[in-house]
Amino acid sequence: MQFKQTLVRLFFLLISIPVFSQTTYLPQGAKENILIERLEIKAQTDSILNFSKTRPYSRRQVIPEINRLDSIAALSAVDQYNLYTANISNLEWAIGDRTQFASKKTFWKNFYKTPATFYEVNTKDFFLAVNPVFQYYVGKEKNNNEHIFLNTRGVSLRGRIADKIGFAAYVTDNQERDPHYVQQWVNERKAVPGEGFYKDFKGTGYDYFDARGYITLNVARYIDIAFGYDKNFIGNGYRSLFLSDFSNSALFFKINTRIWKFNYQNLFMELQNAERFGADILIPKKYAAMHHLDMGITKWLNVGIFEGVVFGRKDHFEFGYLNPVIFYRSIEQQNGSFDNSVAGLDFKANVAHRFQFYGQLLLDEFKLSEIKAHRGWWANKFAYQLGAKYIDAFNIKNLDLQIESNRIRPFTYSHRDSVANYTHYNQPLAHPQGANLQEIIGIARYQPAAKWMVEAKAIYYTQGKDSGNVSYGSNIFLPNVDPYRKQDYGFNVGSGVKTKTAYASLLLSYELKPNLFIESNAVYRKESALGTSANTFVIYAGIRWNMHRREFDY
Repeated sequence: MQFKQTLVRLFFLLISIPVFSQTTYLPQGAKENILIERLEIKAQTDSILNFSKTRPYSRRQVIPEINRLDSIAALSAVDQYNLYTANISNLEWAIGDRTQFASKKTFWKNFYKTPATFYEVNTKDFFLAVNPVFQYYVGKEKNNNEHIFLNTRGVSLRGRIADKIGFAAYVTDNQERDPHYVQQWVNERKAVPGEGFYKDFKGTGYDYFDARGYITLNVARYIDIAFGYDKNFIGNGYRSLFLSDFSNSALFFKINTRIWKFNYQNLFMELQNAERFGADILIPKKYAAMHHLDMGITKWLNVGIFEGVVFGRKDHFEFGYLNPVIFYRSIEQQNGSFDNSVAGLDFKANVAHRFQFYGQLLLDEFKLSEIKAHRGWWANKFAYQLGAKYIDAFNIKNLDLQIESNRIRPFTYSHRDSVANYTHYNQPLAHPQGANLQEIIGIARYQPAAKWMVEAKAIYYTQGKDSGNVSYGSNIFLPNVDPYRKQDYGFNVGSGVKTKTAYASLLLSYELKPNLFIESNAVYRKESALGTSANTFVIYAGIRWNMHRREFDY
């Protein structure tokens, strides 16, 4: 409660400052992200898109920029179509005469005046865009007598008031039944991936409500703030070792400063402990504060510094962590606390207008002398990521390839208690599988024509899982002290019950109209450990309208 009151007071204090043109953000899984990524690599030295490590992206920044790049980058017919759909989906920031985006036919005169917006108000001091949200797919899993399905209905809206305050909301009601390996994940963690409170539905399904929303201000020419309940992501990879959008949405307050060759983001969040209670019981809270500074070292190379801390206080927020420029480790030590602080470095390089190389290094805790000793000290907790993207691969237009490797030492993200671990609502804040793993990811995405897209994905990882009551550092919810951790040495990636998992999927998608997709997907997954193995094959098809694709790729 104190945290919320503090953020609300700070927000209204900032409102009293003269504000400039505000923004809203592209939603999770936005189709525009693909075009932004491609144009950033093609341009190589773009001063706006090169700061692409923090998502979601600001519409006010990226939509005018990708239109500007249209005149200097050789765009394929598919890219031109994607640019057109980006404009009609974000008309408040599109460049040029709005009449060029008008629908040929409207619906009941007042609806679908433009092809991608169900209902729109655009007057001098007020803009509003409202869209339905819908997704339904049904599928069959090998050796499963029940159908796999997802049924989502809802609405999304965004707008601005007097060009000073921006707002957005997303509300859906959902029922789903997932493949067996996802059901097992839910049973182990008492959480539905990416969501919060849920109820059982027809025995093996889940029923949940997904509500997100925020308001934004531009309090100075270079400073944007946002306050609300949603997801955030830091990194250029498919995974993030700093902060991913895998877990449930969270209450957040975000300050983003972009000036000269710097982009600096401060993110403060209220999280939930690793417990599951009924809807009528207050869930204990914990908190997180994160800084990310992205620096343009050259026109094509960006290097970033990350720092984060997760801490729990009973009905109390640690105000020292609100300082936007202090080192969290210093504050933690001066408070005499045992909060869970991490630090990291990242980089991204756009090369030859075709390639992007990226990586992350996360340091939780380590001792150099122990690393040199090669004894597998448990507290050498760190992780790293290396990846590369190749657009228009082998001179085939709109064929994009990506390869990524992630390695996470045992006990990384864990803590000495079950509160300050790097989790939220029973789900990891970074990698979906926690720690003690080595992973390789390969993705091929191809748009042979404007409305068609094919995506193939392959993931393979090895992970050392716990044996009985002994923790080997993969389950980051467990305290990393006795009686769970039984020894100090002998921990390496894969220690414990070595488990190998292979995942492959093939997606075929057709865009029937802007942001309305007909899709089919096939998934194969195999997991083996201790001489036994389990595999599954799932195939499904469905329709998706104005929302992200729901996937369980781990």
